[in-house]
Amino acid sequence: MPPKGTIVFTTVGVVHYGFDVFSVTLPSKLDALTELTERRLTDGISVNYNGQFVDENETLVYVSERTGSARLYLNRTKTPTPEHLPSIPESLFHDRPTVRNGLLYFVSAHEPADKPLKSSLAVYSTRLDQTKTVVRLTPHGAVDYSPAISRTGKYVAVASYGSRPWAGDFNELQTDIVVFPESDPANRTVICNRGGWPAWSGDSSIFFHRKAVDGWWSIFRADLPENLKNFKGSGEARRITPPGLHAFTPAAAHDGKRIAVATRRPGKEFRHVEIFDLESERFYKVTESINPNFHHYNPFFSPESGILGYHRFRGESESGESTVPHLDPVASPVKELRMVRLNGWFPSFSPNGDLIAFNHDFDSKSGVRVVRSDGSKRWTVLKDRTAFHTAWSPTEKGVIYTSVGPVFQTVKSTVQIARISFDPTDLDDREEIRADVKILTREDTGNNAFPSCSPDGKFLVFRSGRSGHKNLYVVDAINGEFNGGIRQLTDGPWIDTMPSWSPDGEFIAFSSNRHNPDNVEAFSIYLIRPDGTGLRRVYVAGPEGSDDVDRERINHVCFSPDSTWLVFTANLGGVSGEPVSMPNQFQPYGEIFVARLDGSELKRLTWNAYEDGTPAWHPGSVELDIGSLGLGTRVGDKLRGEFQEPLWISCDI
Repeated sequence: MPPKGTIVFTTVGVVHYGFDVFSVTLPSKLDALTELTERRLTDGISVNYNGQFVDENETLVYVSERTGSARLYLNRTKTPTPEHLPSIPESLFHDRPTVRNGLLYFVSAHEPADKPLKSSLAVYSTRLDQTKTVVRLTPHGAVDYSPAISRTGKYVAVASYGSRPWAGDFNELQTDIVVFPESDPANRTVICNRGGWPAWSGDSSIFFHRKAVDGWWSIFRADLPENLKNFKGSGEARRITPPGLHAFTPAAAHDGKRIAVATRRPGKEFRHVEIFDLESERFYKVTESINPNFHHYNPFFSPESGILGYHRFRGESESGESTVPHLDPVASPVKELRMVRLNGWFPSFSPNGDLIAFNHDFDSKSGVRVVRSDGSKRWTVLKDRTAFHTAWSPTEKGVIYTSVGPVFQTVKSTVQIARISFDPTDLDDREEIRADVKILTREDTGNNAFPSCSPDGKFLVFRSGRSGHKNLYVVDAINGEFNGGIRQLTDGPWIDTMPSWSPDGEFIAFSSNRHNPDNVEAFSIYLIRPDGTGLRRVYVAGPEGSDDVDRERINHVCFSPDSTWLVFTANLGGVSGEPVSMPNQFQPYGEIFVARLDGSELKRLTWNAYEDGTPAWHPGSVELDIGSLGLGTRVGDKLRGEFQEPLWISCDI
């Protein structure tokens, strides 16, 4: 039987992106860039990004997530309704669209990779005539990112891994710049090693970004010979932008005289779009004078370079486009399974599935909240305390367990298991519900977190650092360790964490690095019986002893309602976008997967360039009273646009 029911999960940051595509008309002289007028080209519905112009009339192709997955759209200046472009109907992830000579080029991840821990990203083209013919341009077994089409459409450039396995990199991808004729995609030439985000000037020059040896992300240029067949790929490229600032995601003007880049300068909090004049080697600021306090991403020129586009947070307004719903549907690859994105973290379902507990925001001490599973109403049951993770008692509708204390801390930091009790009949028009909070662990025992309740509601399994190592313990769910006692379930100099008790009571699943305790980033799934017997590892990346199994990074594991499937966050799909082109993701390769308890029948459930995690599974199909993000009058939070630059981009060099 296929997996079924509803999975609610978190996506880092995306609920507050609120991206729209904007443009400015460029003056003939760059010194006049201070007099720009910005126009919004997309409609404020959902998240809209990574655009390209088709002509000088601002006809735009771009990515939008308005239907619950990343699909491609076309906007015409006099037509308010976006046109869904023909691409690949079964694909849940499309990106980087470009239209040239009646062809739509883009990347998709719908065809599975030839092995786990490898991206399935590939470049395709679709004819925009009646045939709608789709052609895969990336060879099977290879991985291509960020396609760019030369001015005449004769050549395609990509950032490519080729057929190499993913090495696990996620800040600067170790891709090469590869060029191939549109008419002969198998005839591939490596133009330069180590580069990403290629951009053409004409048919003979390519600009791209890479991290230079001095630590600054910079733009480089490679010039192609007239006869590409004789090019041996020397790997030589000339650095264009100077040290002292980060510059990435270039776009090149058609005449080769200037490039547009996103920059991050020392002393500045925000990423901005600037134009770099290649003759004077001078930067000209574009977006900082218009919106100094917004991040701006991934610039692009119109074909004749008279217009510059980019995407950014659309700002606040009183309309529904600036409201983030509590819950938002996401397209699912499994017909019987519904996927829902939560505006929060660590969800758990009430026993009958009509309510979801979660942590809203770790930084604001928002504690624990409860939302109806149709997304229509939300309450606070624990406030003014930092809490993370929730576990609803399977036998009591008014009892939720959580971890109270700082997140991501050492074994000695004080984090305690808390039992929150409230009266479900109080869930009326009030926003805050009176609740009793009972601490179940001793303050002197250090870091206690991630409780999960036994199906009879009598016990909790949780992770504790009280021994000096993070291992698993079982405690009385009502009295805690004070009167009910406590017993250690696992013991060793490694990290056992994020346990989940199966609904049938047979197993506890958890994440652990016990197979390689020295590596604190690579975790795999383990199962153990509640009495401490039957410990075994679940191999999902390959059989025991294979090269890839110890590269698994798997967390947030929990069971299906019938205890026959596991759902978890994993790096098994590699990376689906260049991380430097996005706001911060802690691990921009975390997708949601399911597998059987023996690791078989691995299925990928989410496709995007974000980090997905903290899933919870209910057997029913919740009916939301809301649609896609940003549609119509909303019930939810104000869209804040609060997201950070990648934390690994440092101007302190």
